[in-house]
Amino acid sequence: MRDTTERRGHCLCGEVKITAKNASNGVGACHCKMCRRWGGGPFMEIDCGADIEIDGEENISVFDSSNWAERGFCRNCGTHLFYRLKESGQHMIPVGFFEDSESLAFKSQVFIDEKPDYYEFTNKTKDLTGAECFALFGAS
Repeated sequence: MRDTTERRGHCLCGEVKITAKNASNGVGACHCKMCRRWGGGPFMEIDCGADIEIDGEENISVFDSSNWAERGFCRNCGTHLFYRLKESGQHMIPVGFFEDSESLAFKSQVFIDEKPDYYEFTNKTKDLTGAECFALFGAS
């Protein structure tokens, strides 16, 4: 099984289309307070790296959410499009954005120390605290 797959998707209104050339087949979840506020629950994402093509970029608004990352959404329909690391251009795109879910497996969870008690995933995943995540990506 390949580690990456080309994936395509679009926002609710269809004005923004993204092709991720090397999307991971591993799904991650972020439990940080900011992600939960952004989407109403954990951010379920696929690491798509920096090799993506965007059609309809004029329809994207970007929110500068920290010193190291920004969040993009469609300014027409509000669909969450990406969490992007500023330095590397690495995109984490919501798993539900893509047309298919073939070959996906739930692999990791970050900010596990901020996960509220009212939900629990039973999958066996690699779990990182916020501090471990910052150390891994060099953010603070």
